[in-house]
Amino acid sequence: MKIHEYQGKEILRRYHVPTPEGRVAATAEEAETAARTLGGTLWVVKAQIHAGGRGKGNILDPHTHELILAGGVQIARTPEAVRELAAKMLGNLLVTVQTGPEGRIVRRVLVEQGVEIAREFYAGMLLDRATSRNVMMVSTEGGMEIEKVAAETPEKILRVSIDPAIGFRAFQARRLAFGLGLSGTAFKSAVAFLQALAQAYDAVDASLFEINPLVLTKDDLMLALDAKVNLDDNALWRHPDLLAMRDLDEEAPLEIEASKYNLNYIKLDGNVGCMVNGAGLAMATMDIIKLAGGEPANFLDVGGGASAETVENGFRIILSDPNVRAILINIFGGIVRCDRIATGVVQAARNIDMRVPIVVRLAGTNAREAGEILRNSGIDFSVATTFKEAAEKVTRAIVD
Repeated sequence: MKIHEYQGKEILRRYHVPTPEGRVAATAEEAETAARTLGGTLWVVKAQIHAGGRGKGNILDPHTHELILAGGVQIARTPEAVRELAAKMLGNLLVTVQTGPEGRIVRRVLVEQGVEIAREFYAGMLLDRATSRNVMMVSTEGGMEIEKVAAETPEKILRVSIDPAIGFRAFQARRLAFGLGLSGTAFKSAVAFLQALAQAYDAVDASLFEINPLVLTKDDLMLALDAKVNLDDNALWRHPDLLAMRDLDEEAPLEIEASKYNLNYIKLDGNVGCMVNGAGLAMATMDIIKLAGGEPANFLDVGGGASAETVENGFRIILSDPNVRAILINIFGGIVRCDRIATGVVQAARNIDMRVPIVVRLAGTNAREAGEILRNSGIDFSVATTFKEAAEKVTRAIVD
């Protein structure tokens, strides 16, 4: 689950990870009040959306798409300027590289005290799936996209692998701080920062922490100037307070609808709707559709125990995407029998106005019986036996 920067920093502060002082605001007036409450002579106004690249993005009018403000992160030197900048951001569209041309509506801004920066670094923590261990990474290239650093100057990324039996150790934090070229008070501050960051990551069951930039102030103190925090969905039952941070306005409507029925759905840009059971089979199905010349419109995993109700809800969600021109159902009957799935598919098709061709491939227990149910249903299903045949049929259905 993604959360906003201001929420991520709230989590970091709980575990003594230093961040700038800040206040969140939903109106221009609240933003001005936040600046006056924080005090000082310099403030940063940050648009809050679930996407990176905000500083390089553009604030656009949501109706005309005319440019209102260049950049979703702005510096202000008076509380009145804070109010003016917030007014230009709130309610308007922020378009970045990560949002795509559709952008995101800005509903909140974060107002923070300005910081005197001596140096900028990068720090991140995530799961390395190749080793099944968490990894802490740092780099001297703060403020840059870490993907670009990894591609062009990978030697500038330092990392340590964390043994889950003993956790992140002080000597590992010291190794990373030395690698950043720090000494004295700055070195001690970096060590404490990284240790606190690792503690926070474990405590909230995070899947990603990215601090970019991690800044060294002129007082030799480390601060998380920005914070990208992703939480592990599977562990949210242990953190009801963090689940309350979910912002449905930032999520795709169809993905929200799918979550109500325990369906794993991700919208894509293609025109072939996919209904599959099992994440691995779903990914393989998308691959073979592309090999056959098609483009998958979604990832939809209905789970191992798919029922008639599950299939019907899956149909409704897939057909809510106007780009879908055909549907491929590819289900393996292991936990559940294929004939039961076929009965559910027929029932769902009768309850819904099916406006597109449907190709069905059922393999596993009672697959032959399932094929007979589909052929005798009176509904114009196209039944496939093999993976390749199913992909070719659904691709041809779009062309026809």
